[in-house]
Amino acid sequence: MGTPDFATPSLRALMEGPDDVVAVVTQPDRPKGRHGVLSPPPVKLLAQQNDIPVYQPVKVKDRGFLPQLKALNPDVIVVVAYGQILSREILDIPPRWCINVHASLLPKYRGSAPINWALINGEKVTGVTSMIVSEALDSGPILLKKEVAIGEDDDVKTLHDKLSTAGGELLSETMNGIRKGDLTPVPQNEPEATYFPMLEKSDGLIDWHKKAEDIKNCIRGLNPWPGTYTYLSGTMLKIFKADVIGRKVTVLTPPHPLFNKEGVPKAGALVVESGLSPKIPGTVLEVNNEGIIVATGEGCLSIKELQLEGKRRMVVAEFIRGHKIEKGMVLGS
Repeated sequence: MGTPDFATPSLRALMEGPDDVVAVVTQPDRPKGRHGVLSPPPVKLLAQQNDIPVYQPVKVKDRGFLPQLKALNPDVIVVVAYGQILSREILDIPPRWCINVHASLLPKYRGSAPINWALINGEKVTGVTSMIVSEALDSGPILLKKEVAIGEDDDVKTLHDKLSTAGGELLSETMNGIRKGDLTPVPQNEPEATYFPMLEKSDGLIDWHKKAEDIKNCIRGLNPWPGTYTYLSGTMLKIFKADVIGRKVTVLTPPHPLFNKEGVPKAGALVVESGLSPKIPGTVLEVNNEGIIVATGEGCLSIKELQLEGKRRMVVAEFIRGHKIEKGMVLGS
C-alpha cells in the first residue's frame, strides 16, 4: 500500500526481493496540474509497468473492498505513504504483520509531514523507521531504524529523495528479518514521542522577528509547498532560497513609532541605514546581484531566489533588474 514518489523505492525493493508482490493498493487517480488532467499515482505506474495488479478504493475501509483484500491472502501488508488510516480488520488480515516505513526516527516526528518539520526545526539528523502498524497514528512497535544526515543545503526535495531511498533499503532489511524470524518488536518510548501537524498555507508567512537561521530553515522546510512568503509594498513575494550571513544588526521592536498597535511595521515605512542604527526586522539593508540582505530578529538573511506574485521565479540578479526593491524598504508590509 503506497501512493506518491516516496513509496516507489520501497515497491522496487519488494519487487527485487524473493517475496511475491501479489497486488498494490493505492489512492485513486487525481486531477493534476493547471488543467486538472486525471493522473495516476506514481506507485500505480510502477506497478503497471511490472504487471502487478492494482486496486484503488476511494476508501480502504469500505466494506466492499475488504473481501477483495482478504482474497489476496497476504502474508505481510506493507504500507509506505499510502495516505489512509487502516482499520483493525485490515491490520488483522496478514498472519505475520502489517508493517509501515515512516520518514522519521520514531517516536519523534509522528504525523504526515515529518520531512518538512525536521527541516523547519533545524535537525541535523533524521531517518526512517520500520514498525508494526497499530490503530494509533505512527505509534506501533519499532522493528528497525536507519539514520540519514541532513545537509546544510537540503530542502524538502533533496531530503525526501534521501529518505525515500533509505526507506527502500530499510524495507529490504526488514523483510529479510521477517523471513528469518529474528526481528524483535520494540515498543515506542511514549514520553519521547513528538507529533507535528499537517502544514497549512499560513505556515509559510515569514516572521522577520525570528532568527535568520530559523527563517532559513522555514524556507528549506516549506519549499515547494506551502512555500514561504512575505510582502513587498503590499504584493506577495515568495522566497525559495536564502542564506544566513554573519552581518550584525540591531533591530527595533514594539513599542516604537514605526510600528502600529499590532506590532507590525507601518506600510511604506523606510528605515535609513546609518552606521549601526537600529533596524526594524524585515528591513532591506543591501541589494546586489548576490542577494537581497534583510535584517531579522537575530542576524541577517540574504535572499537568493524569489518570485513576485503573478511573475515567474527568478534568481536575485535577474529579479532586481526588473523590480523595484531598495535599501531601507521593510518587507512584510
